[in-house]
Amino acid sequence: MGIIQKQGMKSSLFIMIGFVIGAFNLLVLFPHFFSKSDQGLVRAMIDIGATLSIFCTLGTLPVVYKFYPFYNQYLGPKKNELPFITLMVNLIGFGLLLIIGWQQKDFIVRKLGKSPDLAVYFNYVYPYTFFILMFIWLEGFAWGLRKGVITNFLKETLIRILTTVLILAFGFKFISLPVFIMLFSGIYLIPALILLYTLIQTKEFSLRNFKISSVTRRLKGRMISFALFVFAGQFFNLLAKTNDTFLIFGLRGLSDTAIFAIATYVSAILEIPQRSLNSITIPILAESWKNKDMANIKNIYHKSVSNLLAIGLLLFGLIWLNINNLVAFLNFISNKYGGGYNELPKLIFILGLAKLIDIGTGVNSQIIGTSNYWKFDFYTNLFYIILSLPLNIFLIKSYGLEGLAFSNLVALTLYNSIRFGFLYKKFNLQPYTWRHGVFLISSIILMLFVHQLPIANNFFLNIFIQSATFSVSFYVLVKWINPSPEVLSLFNSFFTNNFLKLFKKN
Repeated sequence: MGIIQKQGMKSSLFIMIGFVIGAFNLLVLFPHFFSKSDQGLVRAMIDIGATLSIFCTLGTLPVVYKFYPFYNQYLGPKKNELPFITLMVNLIGFGLLLIIGWQQKDFIVRKLGKSPDLAVYFNYVYPYTFFILMFIWLEGFAWGLRKGVITNFLKETLIRILTTVLILAFGFKFISLPVFIMLFSGIYLIPALILLYTLIQTKEFSLRNFKISSVTRRLKGRMISFALFVFAGQFFNLLAKTNDTFLIFGLRGLSDTAIFAIATYVSAILEIPQRSLNSITIPILAESWKNKDMANIKNIYHKSVSNLLAIGLLLFGLIWLNINNLVAFLNFISNKYGGGYNELPKLIFILGLAKLIDIGTGVNSQIIGTSNYWKFDFYTNLFYIILSLPLNIFLIKSYGLEGLAFSNLVALTLYNSIRFGFLYKKFNLQPYTWRHGVFLISSIILMLFVHQLPIANNFFLNIFIQSATFSVSFYVLVKWINPSPEVLSLFNSFFTNNFLKLFKKN
Protein backbone atom coordinates (compact mmCIF):
# COMPACT_ATOMS: atom_id res chain seq x y z
CA MET A 1 0.00 0.00 0.00
CA GLY A 2 3.06 2.29 -0.08
CA ILE A 3 2.33 3.79 -3.51
CA ILE A 4 -1.39 3.95 -2.78
CA GLN A 5 -0.89 5.62 0.58
CA LYS A 6 1.60 8.18 -0.74
CA GLN A 7 -0.40 9.16 -3.82
CA GLY A 8 -3.66 8.78 -1.93
CA MET A 9 -2.56 11.37 0.61
CA LYS A 10 -1.71 13.86 -2.15
CA SER A 11 -4.97 13.18 -3.94
CA SER A 12 -6.92 13.48 -0.69
CA LEU A 13 -5.29 16.85 -0.06
CA PHE A 14 -6.37 18.20 -3.44
CA ILE A 15 -9.84 16.70 -3.08
CA MET A 16 -10.17 18.15 0.42
CA ILE A 17 -9.09 21.59 -0.79
CA GLY A 18 -11.59 21.25 -3.61
CA PHE A 19 -14.32 20.27 -1.18
CA VAL A 20 -13.58 23.28 1.01
CA ILE A 21 -13.75 25.61 -1.99
CA GLY A 22 -16.83 23.79 -3.25
CA ALA A 23 -18.48 24.07 0.15
CA PHE A 24 -17.74 27.80 0.19
CA ASN A 25 -19.30 28.10 -3.26
CA LEU A 26 -22.35 25.98 -2.46
CA LEU A 27 -23.02 27.06 1.12
CA VAL A 28 -21.99 30.73 1.02
CA LEU A 29 -21.65 32.25 -2.45
CA PHE A 30 -24.48 30.50 -4.28
CA PRO A 31 -27.14 31.08 -1.55
CA HIS A 32 -26.02 34.71 -1.16
CA PHE A 33 -25.92 35.68 -4.84
CA PHE A 34 -28.37 33.24 -6.47
CA SER A 35 -31.98 32.31 -5.84
CA LYS A 36 -32.72 28.66 -5.08
CA SER A 37 -34.16 28.31 -8.59
CA ASP A 38 -30.92 29.56 -10.19
CA GLN A 39 -28.87 27.29 -7.92
CA GLY A 40 -31.02 24.38 -9.06
CA LEU A 41 -30.42 25.37 -12.68
CA VAL A 42 -26.64 25.05 -12.24
CA ARG A 43 -27.02 21.74 -10.36
CA ALA A 44 -29.23 20.37 -13.13
CA MET A 45 -26.63 21.31 -15.76
CA ILE A 46 -23.89 19.55 -13.78
CA ASP A 47 -25.78 16.28 -13.37
CA ILE A 48 -27.13 16.23 -16.92
CA GLY A 49 -23.66 16.92 -18.32
CA ALA A 50 -22.04 14.24 -16.16
CA THR A 51 -24.59 11.64 -17.28
CA LEU A 52 -24.51 12.50 -20.97
CA SER A 53 -20.71 12.61 -21.08
CA ILE A 54 -20.55 9.00 -19.89
CA PHE A 55 -23.10 8.07 -22.55
CA CYS A 56 -20.91 9.70 -25.23
CA THR A 57 -17.89 7.58 -24.31
CA LEU A 58 -19.71 4.51 -25.71
CA GLY A 59 -17.65 2.24 -23.48
CA THR A 60 -14.16 3.58 -24.23
CA LEU A 61 -13.29 4.44 -20.62
CA PRO A 62 -13.24 0.87 -19.25
CA VAL A 63 -11.20 -0.17 -22.30
CA VAL A 64 -8.62 2.50 -21.50
CA TYR A 65 -8.51 1.54 -17.81
CA LYS A 66 -7.99 -2.17 -18.48
CA PHE A 67 -6.07 -2.39 -21.77
CA TYR A 68 -3.92 0.76 -21.96
CA PRO A 69 -1.09 -0.82 -19.89
CA PHE A 70 -1.01 -3.79 -22.32
CA TYR A 71 -0.81 -1.46 -25.33
CA ASN A 72 2.04 0.54 -23.86
CA GLN A 73 3.88 -2.58 -22.76
CA TYR A 74 3.71 -4.41 -26.11
CA LEU A 75 3.66 -1.51 -28.59
CA GLY A 76 5.25 1.44 -26.85
CA PRO A 77 3.76 4.96 -26.86
CA LYS A 78 4.62 5.78 -30.50
CA LYS A 79 2.83 2.73 -31.96
CA ASN A 80 -0.09 2.81 -29.51
CA GLU A 81 -3.23 3.72 -31.47
CA LEU A 82 -5.63 3.37 -28.53
CA PRO A 83 -5.75 7.16 -27.84
CA PHE A 84 -6.75 7.91 -31.43
CA ILE A 85 -9.33 5.10 -31.65
CA THR A 86 -11.02 6.05 -28.38
CA LEU A 87 -11.05 9.74 -29.35
CA MET A 88 -12.89 8.91 -32.58
CA VAL A 89 -15.42 6.77 -30.72
CA ASN A 90 -16.03 9.58 -28.21
CA LEU A 91 -16.61 12.09 -31.01
CA ILE A 92 -19.06 9.69 -32.66
CA GLY A 93 -20.86 9.36 -29.32
CA PHE A 94 -21.12 13.13 -28.97
CA GLY A 95 -22.40 13.38 -32.54
CA LEU A 96 -25.14 10.88 -31.72
CA LEU A 97 -26.07 12.96 -28.68
CA LEU A 98 -26.44 16.10 -30.81
CA ILE A 99 -28.63 14.27 -33.32
CA ILE A 100 -30.86 12.79 -30.61
CA GLY A 101 -31.05 16.14 -28.80
CA TRP A 102 -32.07 17.98 -31.96
CA GLN A 103 -34.71 15.40 -32.88
CA GLN A 104 -36.19 15.28 -29.37
CA LYS A 105 -35.96 18.98 -28.44
CA ASP A 106 -39.75 19.43 -28.26
CA PHE A 107 -40.07 16.38 -26.01
CA ILE A 108 -37.30 17.74 -23.74
CA VAL A 109 -39.02 21.11 -23.40
CA ARG A 110 -42.34 19.43 -22.48
CA LYS A 111 -40.68 17.31 -19.79
CA LEU A 112 -39.14 20.44 -18.25
CA GLY A 113 -42.51 22.07 -17.58
CA LYS A 114 -41.78 22.31 -13.83
CA SER A 115 -38.38 23.90 -14.59
CA PRO A 116 -38.89 26.44 -17.41
CA ASP A 117 -35.52 28.15 -16.81
CA LEU A 118 -33.72 24.90 -17.57
CA ALA A 119 -35.61 24.65 -20.87
CA VAL A 120 -34.41 28.17 -21.77
CA TYR A 121 -30.74 27.36 -21.13
CA PHE A 122 -30.76 23.69 -22.13
CA ASN A 123 -28.61 24.19 -25.25
CA TYR A 124 -25.66 25.09 -23.01
CA VAL A 125 -25.74 21.53 -21.70
CA TYR A 126 -24.14 20.35 -24.95
CA PRO A 127 -20.83 22.29 -24.77
CA TYR A 128 -20.66 21.51 -21.06
CA THR A 129 -21.04 17.80 -21.87
CA PHE A 130 -18.41 17.95 -24.63
CA PHE A 131 -15.69 19.45 -22.45
CA ILE A 132 -16.40 16.98 -19.64
CA LEU A 133 -16.19 14.20 -22.24
CA MET A 134 -12.75 15.37 -23.38
CA PHE A 135 -11.54 15.62 -19.80
CA ILE A 136 -12.67 12.17 -18.67
CA TRP A 137 -11.25 10.64 -21.86
CA LEU A 138 -7.83 12.14 -21.08
CA GLU A 139 -8.25 11.24 -17.41
CA GLY A 140 -8.44 7.54 -18.30
CA PHE A 141 -4.98 7.66 -19.88
CA ALA A 142 -3.64 9.74 -17.00
CA TRP A 143 -4.76 7.07 -14.53
CA GLY A 144 -3.01 4.42 -16.62
CA LEU A 145 0.20 6.47 -16.46
CA ARG A 146 -0.14 6.89 -12.67
CA LYS A 147 -1.06 10.58 -12.97
CA GLY A 148 -4.12 10.34 -10.76
CA VAL A 149 -2.87 13.13 -8.50
CA ILE A 150 -2.88 15.77 -11.26
CA THR A 151 -6.30 14.66 -12.50
CA ASN A 152 -7.73 15.00 -9.00
CA PHE A 153 -6.24 18.49 -8.71
CA LEU A 154 -7.77 19.58 -12.01
CA LYS A 155 -11.16 17.94 -11.43
CA GLU A 156 -11.63 18.59 -7.73
CA THR A 157 -9.71 21.81 -7.07
CA LEU A 158 -9.24 23.84 -10.25
CA ILE A 159 -12.84 23.42 -11.41
CA ARG A 160 -14.09 24.80 -8.10
CA ILE A 161 -11.67 27.73 -8.21
CA LEU A 162 -12.93 28.63 -11.68
CA THR A 163 -16.50 28.29 -10.40
CA THR A 164 -15.70 30.71 -7.57
CA VAL A 165 -14.41 33.26 -10.08
CA LEU A 166 -17.60 32.99 -12.14
CA ILE A 167 -19.86 33.29 -9.09
CA LEU A 168 -18.06 36.41 -7.88
CA ALA A 169 -18.19 37.92 -11.36
CA PHE A 170 -21.96 37.39 -11.35
CA GLY A 171 -22.38 38.49 -7.73
CA PHE A 172 -20.61 41.80 -8.32
CA LYS A 173 -22.59 42.42 -11.52
CA PHE A 174 -19.70 42.02 -13.96
CA ILE A 175 -21.70 39.42 -15.89
CA SER A 176 -25.40 38.55 -16.21
CA LEU A 177 -27.00 35.16 -15.56
CA PRO A 178 -27.03 34.21 -19.29
CA VAL A 179 -23.31 35.04 -19.55
CA PHE A 180 -22.61 33.09 -16.35
CA ILE A 181 -24.34 30.00 -17.79
CA MET A 182 -22.47 30.38 -21.09
CA LEU A 183 -19.07 30.62 -19.38
CA PHE A 184 -19.94 27.81 -16.96
CA SER A 185 -20.70 25.54 -19.91
CA GLY A 186 -17.03 25.79 -20.95
CA ILE A 187 -15.52 25.42 -17.49
CA TYR A 188 -13.88 22.05 -18.26
CA LEU A 189 -11.98 23.43 -21.27
CA ILE A 190 -9.01 24.74 -19.26
CA PRO A 191 -8.53 21.54 -17.17
CA ALA A 192 -8.80 19.43 -20.35
CA LEU A 193 -6.09 21.47 -22.10
CA ILE A 194 -3.81 21.29 -19.05
CA LEU A 195 -4.27 17.52 -18.83
CA LEU A 196 -3.59 17.10 -22.55
CA TYR A 197 -0.36 19.08 -22.20
CA THR A 198 0.65 17.01 -19.15
CA LEU A 199 0.11 13.73 -21.01
CA ILE A 200 2.07 14.90 -24.05
CA GLN A 201 4.95 15.93 -21.78
CA THR A 202 5.22 12.36 -20.43
CA LYS A 203 6.25 11.16 -23.94
CA GLU A 204 4.01 8.13 -23.32
CA PHE A 205 0.85 9.53 -24.92
CA SER A 206 0.40 10.24 -28.61
CA LEU A 207 -2.42 10.82 -31.09
CA ARG A 208 -0.19 10.46 -34.14
CA ASN A 209 -0.61 6.74 -34.74
CA PHE A 210 -3.70 5.87 -36.80
CA LYS A 211 -2.72 2.36 -37.94
CA ILE A 212 -4.58 -0.58 -36.42
CA SER A 213 -2.06 -2.69 -34.51
CA SER A 214 -1.81 -6.44 -34.06
CA VAL A 215 -2.81 -5.96 -30.41
CA THR A 216 -6.12 -4.38 -31.43
CA ARG A 217 -6.80 -7.08 -34.02
CA ARG A 218 -6.11 -9.78 -31.44
CA LEU A 219 -8.04 -8.20 -28.57
CA LYS A 220 -10.87 -6.39 -30.38
CA GLY A 221 -13.51 -9.03 -29.60
CA ARG A 222 -12.61 -9.12 -25.94
CA MET A 223 -12.39 -5.31 -25.75
CA ILE A 224 -15.80 -4.78 -27.36
CA SER A 225 -17.46 -7.31 -25.06
CA PHE A 226 -15.73 -5.81 -22.05
CA ALA A 227 -16.57 -2.25 -23.11
CA LEU A 228 -20.28 -2.93 -23.61
CA PHE A 229 -20.75 -4.65 -20.27
CA VAL A 230 -18.70 -2.27 -18.15
CA PHE A 231 -19.96 0.81 -20.00
CA ALA A 232 -23.56 -0.22 -19.38
CA GLY A 233 -22.73 -0.85 -15.73
CA GLN A 234 -21.00 2.52 -15.33
CA PHE A 235 -23.79 4.36 -17.09
CA PHE A 236 -26.47 2.67 -15.01
CA ASN A 237 -24.47 3.38 -11.86
CA LEU A 238 -24.14 7.07 -12.72
CA LEU A 239 -27.78 7.29 -13.77
CA ALA A 240 -28.78 5.80 -10.43
CA LYS A 241 -26.92 8.65 -8.73
CA THR A 242 -28.10 11.48 -10.98
CA ASN A 243 -31.70 10.42 -11.58
CA ASP A 244 -32.46 12.05 -8.22
CA THR A 245 -31.80 15.43 -9.80
CA PHE A 246 -33.76 14.55 -12.94
CA LEU A 247 -36.78 13.49 -10.91
CA ILE A 248 -36.68 16.57 -8.69
CA PHE A 249 -36.48 19.19 -11.44
CA GLY A 250 -39.00 17.19 -13.49
CA LEU A 251 -41.55 16.65 -10.71
CA ARG A 252 -40.90 19.40 -8.15
CA GLY A 253 -38.91 22.20 -9.82
CA LEU A 254 -35.47 23.80 -9.55
CA SER A 255 -35.82 25.20 -5.99
CA ASP A 256 -36.12 21.71 -4.51
CA THR A 257 -33.26 20.66 -6.79
CA ALA A 258 -31.06 23.24 -5.04
CA ILE A 259 -32.01 22.02 -1.55
CA PHE A 260 -31.35 18.37 -2.40
CA ALA A 261 -28.09 19.36 -4.10
CA ILE A 262 -26.83 20.92 -0.86
CA ALA A 263 -27.80 17.82 1.12
CA THR A 264 -26.08 15.61 -1.46
CA TYR A 265 -22.93 17.72 -1.49
CA VAL A 266 -22.60 17.84 2.29
CA SER A 267 -23.08 14.08 2.58
CA ALA A 268 -20.61 13.55 -0.28
CA ILE A 269 -17.85 14.94 1.96
CA LEU A 270 -17.64 11.37 3.24
CA GLU A 271 -16.50 10.30 -0.25
CA ILE A 272 -13.30 12.37 -0.16
CA PRO A 273 -10.93 9.54 0.85
CA GLN A 274 -12.81 7.03 -1.33
CA ARG A 275 -12.53 9.16 -4.46
CA SER A 276 -8.81 9.64 -3.99
CA LEU A 277 -8.29 5.89 -3.50
CA ASN A 278 -10.28 4.95 -6.61
CA SER A 279 -7.92 6.56 -9.11
CA ILE A 280 -4.86 5.16 -7.30
CA THR A 281 -6.04 1.59 -6.71
CA ILE A 282 -7.44 0.80 -10.18
CA PRO A 283 -4.07 0.33 -11.99
CA ILE A 284 -2.54 -1.46 -8.98
CA LEU A 285 -5.48 -3.84 -8.64
CA ALA A 286 -5.42 -4.49 -12.39
CA GLU A 287 -1.73 -5.38 -12.14
CA SER A 288 -2.38 -7.58 -9.09
CA TRP A 289 -5.07 -9.53 -10.93
CA LYS A 290 -2.71 -9.90 -13.89
CA ASN A 291 -0.02 -11.34 -11.59
CA LYS A 292 -2.59 -13.38 -9.62
CA ASP A 293 -1.42 -11.65 -6.45
CA MET A 294 -4.42 -12.38 -4.22
CA ALA A 295 -2.47 -11.46 -1.09
CA ASN A 296 -2.04 -7.89 -2.31
CA ILE A 297 -5.69 -7.65 -3.36
CA LYS A 298 -6.80 -8.88 0.07
CA ASN A 299 -4.41 -6.41 1.72
CA ILE A 300 -5.76 -3.49 -0.31
CA TYR A 301 -9.37 -4.54 0.40
CA HIS A 302 -8.81 -4.81 4.16
CA LYS A 303 -6.89 -1.55 4.50
CA SER A 304 -9.31 0.36 2.30
CA VAL A 305 -12.20 -0.70 4.56
CA SER A 306 -10.29 0.21 7.73
CA ASN A 307 -9.16 3.59 6.44
CA LEU A 308 -12.43 4.61 4.79
CA LEU A 309 -14.58 3.51 7.72
CA ALA A 310 -12.49 5.40 10.27
CA ILE A 311 -12.29 8.62 8.28
CA GLY A 312 -15.95 8.28 7.25
CA LEU A 313 -17.13 8.02 10.87
CA LEU A 314 -15.11 11.10 11.80
CA LEU A 315 -16.57 13.13 8.94
CA PHE A 316 -20.12 11.85 9.54
CA GLY A 317 -19.90 12.83 13.20
CA LEU A 318 -18.60 16.32 12.41
CA ILE A 319 -21.33 16.87 9.82
CA TRP A 320 -24.22 15.63 11.95
CA LEU A 321 -23.17 17.48 15.10
CA ASN A 322 -23.09 20.77 13.19
CA ILE A 323 -26.11 20.35 10.93
CA ASN A 324 -28.37 22.76 12.84
CA ASN A 325 -25.62 25.37 12.76
CA LEU A 326 -25.40 24.93 8.99
CA VAL A 327 -29.15 25.45 8.53
CA ALA A 328 -29.10 28.59 10.67
CA PHE A 329 -26.19 29.94 8.64
CA LEU A 330 -27.85 29.19 5.28
CA ASN A 331 -31.09 30.87 6.31
CA PHE A 332 -29.08 33.90 7.43
CA ILE A 333 -26.86 34.17 4.34
CA SER A 334 -29.83 33.79 1.96
CA ASN A 335 -32.17 36.08 3.87
CA LYS A 336 -32.88 38.28 0.82
CA TYR A 337 -34.22 35.18 -0.98
CA GLY A 338 -36.32 34.08 2.01
CA GLY A 339 -34.11 31.30 3.41
CA GLY A 340 -36.05 28.04 3.36
CA TYR A 341 -33.39 25.42 4.19
CA ASN A 342 -35.04 23.85 7.26
CA GLU A 343 -35.56 20.52 5.48
CA LEU A 344 -31.82 19.85 5.29
CA PRO A 345 -31.10 18.03 8.62
CA LYS A 346 -33.20 14.93 7.85
CA LEU A 347 -31.94 14.81 4.27
CA ILE A 348 -28.27 15.08 5.24
CA PHE A 349 -28.59 12.47 8.00
CA ILE A 350 -30.19 9.88 5.70
CA LEU A 351 -27.89 10.58 2.75
CA GLY A 352 -24.84 10.66 5.04
CA LEU A 353 -25.76 7.27 6.48
CA ALA A 354 -26.06 5.90 2.94
CA LYS A 355 -22.61 7.26 2.04
CA LEU A 356 -21.13 5.81 5.23
CA ILE A 357 -22.42 2.35 4.32
CA ASP A 358 -21.05 2.77 0.80
CA ILE A 359 -17.51 3.78 1.78
CA GLY A 360 -17.50 1.28 4.65
CA THR A 361 -17.35 -1.52 2.07
CA GLY A 362 -14.01 -0.30 0.73
CA VAL A 363 -12.87 -0.62 -2.89
CA ASN A 364 -15.15 -3.57 -3.70
CA SER A 365 -16.24 -1.98 -6.98
CA GLN A 366 -12.65 -1.53 -8.16
CA ILE A 367 -11.74 -5.11 -7.17
CA ILE A 368 -14.65 -6.56 -9.16
CA GLY A 369 -14.23 -4.18 -12.10
CA THR A 370 -10.56 -5.05 -12.65
CA SER A 371 -11.05 -8.83 -12.24
CA ASN A 372 -12.12 -11.42 -14.81
CA TYR A 373 -15.58 -11.23 -13.26
CA TRP A 374 -16.11 -7.65 -14.41
CA LYS A 375 -19.49 -8.66 -15.90
CA PHE A 376 -20.78 -8.90 -12.35
CA ASP A 377 -20.13 -5.16 -12.07
CA PHE A 378 -22.63 -4.67 -14.87
CA TYR A 379 -25.22 -6.95 -13.29
CA THR A 380 -25.05 -5.23 -9.90
CA ASN A 381 -25.26 -1.78 -11.46
CA LEU A 382 -28.23 -2.94 -13.51
CA PHE A 383 -29.84 -4.25 -10.32
CA TYR A 384 -29.14 -0.90 -8.66
CA ILE A 385 -30.86 1.16 -11.35
CA ILE A 386 -33.79 -1.28 -11.63
CA LEU A 387 -34.28 -1.02 -7.87
CA SER A 388 -33.61 2.68 -7.36
CA LEU A 389 -35.59 4.20 -10.25
CA PRO A 390 -39.07 2.92 -9.32
CA LEU A 391 -38.26 3.27 -5.63
CA ASN A 392 -37.20 6.90 -6.19
CA ILE A 393 -40.34 7.70 -8.17
CA PHE A 394 -42.67 6.10 -5.62
CA LEU A 395 -41.03 7.64 -2.54
CA ILE A 396 -40.57 11.16 -3.95
CA LYS A 397 -44.24 11.25 -4.92
CA SER A 398 -45.32 9.88 -1.54
CA TYR A 399 -42.85 11.53 0.87
CA GLY A 400 -41.07 14.27 -1.09
CA LEU A 401 -37.33 14.86 -0.76
CA GLU A 402 -37.11 12.84 2.46
CA GLY A 403 -38.51 9.81 0.64
CA LEU A 404 -35.93 10.24 -2.11
CA ALA A 405 -33.12 10.30 0.45
CA PHE A 406 -34.43 7.13 2.10
CA SER A 407 -34.56 5.45 -1.31
CA ASN A 408 -30.82 6.13 -1.65
CA LEU A 409 -30.17 4.48 1.71
CA VAL A 410 -32.12 1.32 0.87
CA ALA A 411 -30.66 0.94 -2.63
CA LEU A 412 -27.02 1.49 -1.59
CA THR A 413 -27.32 -0.92 1.33
CA LEU A 414 -28.66 -3.75 -0.84
CA TYR A 415 -26.22 -2.94 -3.66
CA ASN A 416 -23.12 -3.13 -1.45
CA SER A 417 -24.41 -6.19 0.40
CA ILE A 418 -24.59 -8.10 -2.89
CA ARG A 419 -21.05 -7.04 -3.86
CA PHE A 420 -19.68 -7.97 -0.45
CA GLY A 421 -21.34 -11.38 -0.66
CA PHE A 422 -19.94 -11.99 -4.14
CA LEU A 423 -16.34 -11.22 -3.14
CA TYR A 424 -16.65 -13.39 -0.05
CA LYS A 425 -18.16 -16.37 -1.87
CA LYS A 426 -16.00 -16.19 -5.01
CA PHE A 427 -12.60 -15.21 -3.58
CA ASN A 428 -13.04 -15.67 0.17
CA LEU A 429 -12.35 -11.95 0.60
CA GLN A 430 -13.70 -10.66 3.91
CA PRO A 431 -12.08 -7.41 5.12
CA TYR A 432 -13.75 -6.95 8.51
CA THR A 433 -12.52 -7.80 12.03
CA TRP A 434 -14.03 -7.46 15.49
CA ARG A 435 -12.24 -4.12 15.83
CA HIS A 436 -14.42 -2.61 13.12
CA GLY A 437 -17.60 -3.51 15.03
CA VAL A 438 -16.29 -2.16 18.34
CA PHE A 439 -15.07 1.00 16.65
CA LEU A 440 -18.43 1.58 14.94
CA ILE A 441 -20.46 1.17 18.14
CA SER A 442 -18.04 3.34 20.14
CA SER A 443 -18.17 6.10 17.51
CA ILE A 444 -21.99 6.16 17.62
CA ILE A 445 -21.95 6.43 21.43
CA LEU A 446 -19.42 9.27 21.17
CA MET A 447 -21.61 11.17 18.69
CA LEU A 448 -24.65 10.85 20.98
CA PHE A 449 -22.63 12.07 23.95
CA VAL A 450 -21.20 15.14 22.19
CA HIS A 451 -24.64 15.95 20.79
CA GLN A 452 -25.89 16.47 24.38
CA LEU A 453 -23.35 19.22 25.13
CA PRO A 454 -24.82 22.64 26.03
CA ILE A 455 -25.47 24.89 23.01
CA ALA A 456 -24.24 28.50 22.82
CA ASN A 457 -26.16 31.33 21.17
CA ASN A 458 -23.44 31.82 18.53
CA PHE A 459 -23.37 29.11 15.84
CA PHE A 460 -19.69 29.75 15.07
CA LEU A 461 -18.88 29.07 18.73
CA ASN A 462 -21.09 25.97 18.61
CA ILE A 463 -19.21 24.66 15.59
CA PHE A 464 -15.86 25.12 17.34
CA ILE A 465 -16.91 23.53 20.65
CA GLN A 466 -18.67 20.49 19.21
CA SER A 467 -16.12 19.89 16.46
CA ALA A 468 -13.11 20.21 18.77
CA THR A 469 -14.66 18.00 21.45
CA PHE A 470 -15.64 15.30 18.98
CA SER A 471 -12.32 15.38 17.09
CA VAL A 472 -10.17 15.06 20.23
CA SER A 473 -12.41 12.32 21.64
CA PHE A 474 -12.37 10.51 18.31
CA TYR A 475 -8.57 10.64 18.30
CA VAL A 476 -8.54 8.99 21.73
CA LEU A 477 -10.93 6.36 20.38
CA VAL A 478 -8.65 5.64 17.42
CA LYS A 479 -5.63 5.25 19.72
CA TRP A 480 -7.58 2.93 22.02
CA ILE A 481 -9.13 0.60 19.43
CA ASN A 482 -6.57 1.08 16.62
CA PRO A 483 -8.84 -0.02 13.73
CA SER A 484 -6.31 1.12 11.14
CA PRO A 485 -2.54 1.65 11.59
CA GLU A 486 -2.50 4.16 8.70
CA VAL A 487 -5.31 6.24 10.21
CA LEU A 488 -3.67 6.09 13.65
CA SER A 489 -0.41 7.28 12.10
CA LEU A 490 -2.24 10.10 10.33
CA PHE A 491 -4.04 11.19 13.51
CA ASN A 492 -0.83 10.99 15.54
CA SER A 493 0.97 13.13 12.97
CA PHE A 494 -1.81 15.72 12.87
CA PHE A 495 -2.17 16.08 16.62
CA THR A 496 1.57 16.08 17.25
CA ASN A 497 2.47 18.53 14.49
CA ASN A 498 -0.52 20.85 14.72
CA PHE A 499 -2.87 20.52 17.67
CA LEU A 500 -0.33 20.07 20.48
CA LYS A 501 1.90 22.83 19.11
CA LEU A 502 -0.88 25.33 19.77
CA PHE A 503 -0.64 24.60 23.49
CA LYS A 504 3.16 24.62 23.48
CA LYS A 505 3.17 28.09 21.94
CA ASN A 506 0.79 29.33 24.60
